[in-house]
Amino acid sequence: MRRTGLAVGACTALAATLLGPVAGAQATASAAPDIPVAAVKAHLDRLQAVADAHGGNRAHGTAGYQASVDYIKEKLDAAGFTTTVQEFTRNGRTGRNLIADWPGGGADRTVMAGAHLDSVTEGPGINDNGSAAAGILEVALAVSRAHLEPAKHLRFAWWGAEEYGMVGSRHYVDELSADDRGKIDAYLNFDMIGSPNPGYFVYDDDARLEKVFKDHFAAKNIATEVETEGDGRSDHAPFKDAGVPVGGLFSGADHIKTAEQAKKWGGTAGKAFDACYHASCDTVKNIDDTALGNHTAAIADAVWKLAS
Repeated sequence: MRRTGLAVGACTALAATLLGPVAGAQATASAAPDIPVAAVKAHLDRLQAVADAHGGNRAHGTAGYQASVDYIKEKLDAAGFTTTVQEFTRNGRTGRNLIADWPGGGADRTVMAGAHLDSVTEGPGINDNGSAAAGILEVALAVSRAHLEPAKHLRFAWWGAEEYGMVGSRHYVDELSADDRGKIDAYLNFDMIGSPNPGYFVYDDDARLEKVFKDHFAAKNIATEVETEGDGRSDHAPFKDAGVPVGGLFSGADHIKTAEQAKKWGGTAGKAFDACYHASCDTVKNIDDTALGNHTAAIADAVWKLAS
């Protein structure tokens, strides 16, 4: 997630039986499979190793960022996705978006889930935003394991240069034709989902998408609040500006958790949701496993429901 100073401007049901089990049970239109938090954390370990091997970060235009793209692309290619790397330029350096399409689904309605993959130069960016990048990767791999046959087309995206003002996602939206933009039924954005002193914030930009996430958390007896800290500061903004319905989740950045929020969610009142936001200490030690697991489960639930 960028700092404020960087701001720039039904369908048919799924088949009753899917081809293969997921964690001992079949995935259906109304029930996403469990997403093991250990699997998400394994991706974070890999992103940490990438940063460690490339000067401590995975920032735009660096070898660390390219290695991050390569890792995720390799996983998706092996899982049966069709991947595309879209290049753009920012500050004289080449940036890259990674787009992954799951075969099938109605070509006229697309559900997208996205997260930015770049870090700031100051640190490895494991919560911001390795957490969501890893979360949507594991959800995408769950789609593959389930041999999911969605009614709508499914697309996942990992954006470059978000920390410079949503450059990658804006480039992607700008390159779409008006017809293609109109085919996006929902864009779901995830930016920081494992904050160490976490909150549960839901985007309120679209009532339909907001309800999907709120209903999920309500069923888990997890209280939510409307997301305001990152409003307009992450990759949903270019989609919203183009008239695409957007939704998403956020666990908090450098705003301070109130006593009321600590009562609802636990953690420490009077401290930031993520004291390592945009800092060198944003490492694999800077993740709350429960928040990471809860948010990733919500992503999977939304993808399964919205694509059906």
